[in-house]
Amino acid sequence: MSRTERAVRAKKIVSYLKRTYLEPKSELTYTTPFQFVVAVILSAQCTDTAVNRLTTILFKKYKTPHDFAKANRITFMKEISSIPFFRNKAKAIIATARSLQEKYSGEVPRTEAELIVLSGIGYKTTHVILGELYGVWEGIATDTHVKRFARRFDLTDNIDPTKISKDLESLIPKKDWKYVNNSFVRYGRSVCPARPHDCTFHPLTKLWPPAALRWPSAK
Repeated sequence: MSRTERAVRAKKIVSYLKRTYLEPKSELTYTTPFQFVVAVILSAQCTDTAVNRLTTILFKKYKTPHDFAKANRITFMKEISSIPFFRNKAKAIIATARSLQEKYSGEVPRTEAELIVLSGIGYKTTHVILGELYGVWEGIATDTHVKRFARRFDLTDNIDPTKISKDLESLIPKKDWKYVNNSFVRYGRSVCPARPHDCTFHPLTKLWPPAALRWPSAK
């Protein structure tokens, strides 16, 4: 498949996403900027619904980086034990909170270079945070939804999320990057779930019918 063909197909797909999902906002709930950072870290390998259920209680106690930085690790692990990988996530959240206290006066950084080196924050998380909190779209975040649609619609040959992000960034104009992640997430949840099914008449499948027979693993 040529890059030109993929670029044309990506343009059609993004055009639909832009028309359908006008507000590129996360479905994770939060009040303070660092609560959103925490929610994103917690959401790895976990649904937003499960995270929101947890944070409804958690965020009454913890609001700022200072609150998380002083948390007792054992207690905090128990408080988030309803989600996968809670031990590693507890360690990462507390470490990141302390880093923000020490280096940034408790403020969530506004650049990729500053965010990506923090504990528990990779390429995907960095660009979700920058987009949601600051309206800065310097990259496309690839989660399981973006990964499966990028592969179903043959927009990439890669399986590594960061490489998929780079492939999409090369196909899609930067001005449209903000529509990709949240829109694919919402489309995947409300229209086209991951399990194989008849999606012949789904809006995006009609733009590229071969996708109806392509069900690559999202793992």
